[in-house]
Amino acid sequence: MKISIIKPGLLSTVQDMGRYRFLSQAVPVSGAMDELAHRLANKAVGNDDHCATIEFTYADAAFKAETPVLISYSGDGAFLVYNDELIPAEKPLFFSAGSVIKLVNNPNGVRTYLAIAGGWQVPDVMESKSTYLTAGFGGFNGRTLQKGDVLVSGADINQLSNKILNQLIGRSLTYPNWSILRDSLLPEKRKKIRVVPANEIGWFDAASILSFLTHSYTIGLRSNRMGYQLTGKPLVRKVKQELLSTAVSPGTIQVTGSGDLVILMADCQTTGGYPRIGHVAAVDLPLCAQLKPGDSIQFSEISRDEAEELYLEREHDLLLISKAINLKYTDI
Repeated sequence: MKISIIKPGLLSTVQDMGRYRFLSQAVPVSGAMDELAHRLANKAVGNDDHCATIEFTYADAAFKAETPVLISYSGDGAFLVYNDELIPAEKPLFFSAGSVIKLVNNPNGVRTYLAIAGGWQVPDVMESKSTYLTAGFGGFNGRTLQKGDVLVSGADINQLSNKILNQLIGRSLTYPNWSILRDSLLPEKRKKIRVVPANEIGWFDAASILSFLTHSYTIGLRSNRMGYQLTGKPLVRKVKQELLSTAVSPGTIQVTGSGDLVILMADCQTTGGYPRIGHVAAVDLPLCAQLKPGDSIQFSEISRDEAEELYLEREHDLLLISKAINLKYTDI
């Protein structure tokens, strides 16, 4: 199975779950910004979570099915459209060869993930297929996708004929009547970001800590896969000492010398010297991934234990979803 890129969009890269074994060598995790949407797109076509997807940033993109394909998509940056028909997300979609699929704007978010049965086949670099643009490695030749690029799947369409594909082949576009309910895995308030207090929260005065947990912050224009710069009331430090460079990871919230906040994201550095006031709960990082410049957010404090419980609950739900989908693919 393969597709060709007709219009690549603003920033489209191949991503997976990231590379974690090279942090000691200062190699960022990278991977999908919205890990939940990435995983759901993969699950819908029967893939392992670690299979590579295409991460589209915003919309205004298009691709052509060069062969019959079984794909799915998830996320809030775009809707898939075929022959002026809006295509539902989080379910397997069969397109015949020659089909042209467009991505049109979804105002609710930024990023959309396209999965194909078998996963997108690009070379592993440091045990991952994720693109790290700053260093120019991983993904599709270490770069963003461009017009004319051809991406292939790790599965042959004929190898899928004894599974759910039997129900779908026949028209230019077909899909089953079931889908994954992504909204059930996300909190109702998507602009309320839950955070765990971090190591240097005591470096700030009481008024600043209160401000951090009660005031709104706006996503700044200088925000990208490395980090989101927030605009809002600057925080005031009561401890003036400098911090030795120490470990950071996606979700770490740093406070710059001017008192502004930065949320580190998928391509962030592995160490940093700014004090850390909080860390985004893992279950809410997908919410951050869908934030765009101008969005307003608030932080809500939870404990480390609460963050772990929320993470385990979601993983349990995802396991049940995987089991249910496996039955869909095998019990025909």
